[in-house]
Amino acid sequence: MNKTVKRFISIICRVILGVVFLFSGFVKSVDPLGTAYKITDYFEAFGMDFFSGMSLPLAILLIIVEFTIGFNFLFGVQTRKTSWVAVLFMLVMTPLTLYLAIENPVSDCGCFGDAIVLTNWQTFYKNIAIDVLLLFVVLFSKYEFPWLSDWASLIVMAIPVIAVLSISVHAYRHLPQIDFRPYKIGNSIKDGMMLPEGAKTDKYNISFVYAKDGVEQEFSMADCPFGDSTWVFVRQNSVLLEKGDVPPIHDFTMQNDDGEDITEDVLDRDGYTLLVVSSKVEKANNKHWKDLNALYQYALSNRLAFYGMTATYSESLEQYKQQYHIKFPFVATDEITLKTIIRSNPGLVLLKGDVVEGKWHYNDLPTVEELKVIVKQK
Repeated sequence: MNKTVKRFISIICRVILGVVFLFSGFVKSVDPLGTAYKITDYFEAFGMDFFSGMSLPLAILLIIVEFTIGFNFLFGVQTRKTSWVAVLFMLVMTPLTLYLAIENPVSDCGCFGDAIVLTNWQTFYKNIAIDVLLLFVVLFSKYEFPWLSDWASLIVMAIPVIAVLSISVHAYRHLPQIDFRPYKIGNSIKDGMMLPEGAKTDKYNISFVYAKDGVEQEFSMADCPFGDSTWVFVRQNSVLLEKGDVPPIHDFTMQNDDGEDITEDVLDRDGYTLLVVSSKVEKANNKHWKDLNALYQYALSNRLAFYGMTATYSESLEQYKQQYHIKFPFVATDEITLKTIIRSNPGLVLLKGDVVEGKWHYNDLPTVEELKVIVKQK
């Protein structure tokens, strides 16, 4: 194999790697809190909850590293040094994803955020493919000709760092610029609760246990003694053979103080509903409850439904409401669901019927006058 072929192989492999790393870093950068939540899941799965406070800084660092590796590979900046950084990165990620595939402590690795959800085995196979491409880059990159000096490379490398850091900070202080979740603006929540035609359903192996003369025997559906009165039914056994598809929205519930599920009542309304989403009120930014109270008063006067949604236990919730003079009622919802709905605590969501019409970070809450205009325009 001559040098030209080796150089060509190196270029093809690093461009492919560049696209993969660049895409992975970008989809994480538009939703850094989502990446932080996934890192927290890892810490909890490995019994390292005490590191959870570092999840967001680690998420930002991961985003910068992935995006910069991708940028350098794609544009041929410091290819050899970047390839060794990528090797160190994959020496951590490949064994980790193998462990995840075998033990399944978390449902997915989050390697492409919410943009592309892979199973743990798919993620491991993807990493093996990356390792193979990376091996060719390590072996053959010496046959490429650098087009930038070392000093120029350092200056150019500041571009991806500044770009991806700016995207991440903006998304954290406001909302993700691109929303890959099922609760994005324009989506119907009820539609998200349904599986499309042709979706896989759960497959079970069902057997029946009957007893005769005190002796139990297990039967399949085909040979079960349904009409034989000498056998007495004992129990039915169901073993899950294959997990079916899950709808994008499968855990959206709203339970009021009386324990009543009001989800259908809210989603079946023809008018507008305002939802204040706070996964845990005790962890919320507490500077905006006055503004939300003002929106609640407007909603009351204009027959708009208005609910707070939280996973905080009722006793703690009542204490918090009294402390911050929160006027509106809350319903109980799963914490993960609330974090998925909006990356803000508290955040505001506007529904028209079951369709998401608007979402606001607490830094961007509409005033009463702005809400009047929004509601009239919708």
